[in-house]
Parts: sequence; C-alpha cells; structure tokens
Amino acid sequence: MKIAIVGPAHPYKGGSAQHTTELAHRLSAAGHRVSLQSWRAMYPRALYPGQPLVDEPELPLFPQTHRELAWYRPDGWWRLGRKLGREFDVLLLAVFTSVQVPAYLVLARAARAGGCQVVSLCHNVLPHERRRFDKPLMQTMLRRSDAILVHSPEEAALAASLASAPVETAALPMHVPDAYDSARAETGPRPPRHRLLFFGIVRPYKGLDVLLRALADTKPEISLTVAGEIWAERDELLKLISDLQLGDRVTLTDGYVAASDVPSHFAAADALVLPYRSGTASQNALIALQFGIPVVASRAGAIAAAIEDGVNGILCTPGDVADLTRAISQLYEPGMLDRLRLGIRRPDTESAWDQYVAAVERASARRL
Repeated sequence: MKIAIVGPAHPYKGGSAQHTTELAHRLSAAGHRVSLQSWRAMYPRALYPGQPLVDEPELPLFPQTHRELAWYRPDGWWRLGRKLGREFDVLLLAVFTSVQVPAYLVLARAARAGGCQVVSLCHNVLPHERRRFDKPLMQTMLRRSDAILVHSPEEAALAASLASAPVETAALPMHVPDAYDSARAETGPRPPRHRLLFFGIVRPYKGLDVLLRALADTKPEISLTVAGEIWAERDELLKLISDLQLGDRVTLTDGYVAASDVPSHFAAADALVLPYRSGTASQNALIALQFGIPVVASRAGAIAAAIEDGVNGILCTPGDVADLTRAISQLYEPGMLDRLRLGIRRPDTESAWDQYVAAVERASARRL
C-alpha cells in the first residue's frame, strides 16, 4: 500500500514525534510506500506550555519526511490533502489532541476526494482534561474516518460510542531511542537506593499530588525525583511539597528530559511510580522494564497493562493515597525489590511492532 502518515516528527520532541517516526520506518520495512508529513508549525505557541522542539533527533530520521503543514495556513491543508489523495491509498492521521482536528478534517476531506482511505490513529480518543469543545470535535473527526486505531479496549469502546467506523485495537509498542536500546538492566541483588522516580510531563490526571501525599506517609529515608516538564499547577505542587514537609525528599527537574539523559534517571531509582488517576496507554512502564526497574502503578486504563502485581511491580487503586502508601511500603519490604527485579522481562519490542503494523494494515485495508 501507499500510506501517507500525518503527525509530528523531528524537531518536535517526545513520544508523539518518536512514535510517528518509528511507525513510518516500520511500515516502510513491511514493504509499503510511506511518506511522513510533519509540521513546520503545529500549533500556536501559547497552546504548548513546555519545550516543543529539540536540536538533536531522538530516533533515526525517516528519509521521506516533509514539513509543509502550518497551523496558520489552512489553504496549505487543502492543497496537501488533494495531493496526498491523488498519490496515496491511505491517509493515516496521528491524533494526539483535538487541537489537530480542524486541520485533519480539511486534509481528510481533500484526500477522500481523490479516493484515499482515511484512518484516524487515536492516542487519546478524548483528552484526559476535557474542554467543552473536545468531544464534538473528536466525534466529527471519527465520523469522517473510514477506520479508527486505538491502543486499549477501553478506548475502542469509547471510539465506538462516538462513531460507526470500524475500530482496530493494538497495544502501543515501545519506540526505542538508541540511548534506551544500549542500556542494559542491572542484574543481581543490590542495596535499595530509597529513591523513586516520577517520569514525564506533569499534568493533573497523572496524580503526582497523590504520590506526594503517599510519600509523606512512608519512611523518611524514601525520596522522589520528578523528571519532566511541569505543565500546570506548579505553584500548587510547590506549596504541597512545603505543606507536607517534603522539601528535602523531592527533587524537581522541571524540564524536558532528553533521550540521552533518560537512562541515568532510571538507573538512580529503585522503581518508577505511575500514580495516574486515568490513562489510555503509556510508554513509561515499558521503558522502566527495559532498564530493569520495577513499576508501582495504579490500575488506570492501560497504564498497568505490562505490570504483573508482585512479579515485576506492584499495583494500586487510582487516586487512593492510602493504597499507594501501602504499595510503596510493600516495595521496601525485605527482599521485595530483588524479587521484583528478577521477575522483569525486557519488552518484546519487535513482536509488539509486528502486531501494531498488522493492525494498521487491517485498518488501512478496510475499503481497499
């Protein structure tokens, strides 16, 4: 098939750009003719409170990457859509936020006029922190799609409630920067470092406040590193840290963690903590397992899909401070960290990507 992917690529950073880039490589390796259509300006700067761009690519660049799209040039959306509709069988739209929907609707309509199949690859069917326009925008997007791809059964059910297009489900595979792939898990027993890690963008639905309250109820020698950009409520978090008297136990980096710096954060921690209130899918648990680090995670959506309670991590109830406190305390029971490390198996990235590419192919072939 001839597949045009629309989504972020370098110099945009993080999981979104890594995923679309890796997907382009994988589809090309599977024998498809692939073009990756990225952006020279994806959204107004005011809508993204963090650092949107990086200087160095985090994955090998996909050779057929183009950056013709800009949020402020809707005429360009139509022209590119018509061009892709004439040249490609499938337009694969990587949907990360409803802010993308206006451009995607124009691209989809123009491409479909040329006979092109439109597939919406939804990382979040609806945002975790919703605004009143999110649902109608996403519902319109999904209803204009010939097929939909999501990353969990819960998201599949949500997509099916909004549109009648067929829905494919595939677990989100790990995209592995060279810095991750070269890291090797530390084997054998080791003394606890008494340091936990919260990794990634800090947003309310990820439950950092729940983790801070739980930390305050654990042994005073246990500390926490928060490695990632703080997008919202920074002053409230600082006040909570102060009120809980955690100033000497919590380290805030408050900035994007480049791929080359990720291994050192995981190497310094006993466990990654994912205290999410809600979630669809996350790479972070897989990254921790890649580095041989156990995971303490809430049972929120697909966040804990890779975690076996008591085998390679410990699970707890979303939003429950007492249960998270229990999980952290259990982590530091005698011998537990060593037992969990022995239970870790590195993710089977190749198999996961094979299954993901197959799901993309099924969605793309729905009308061909």
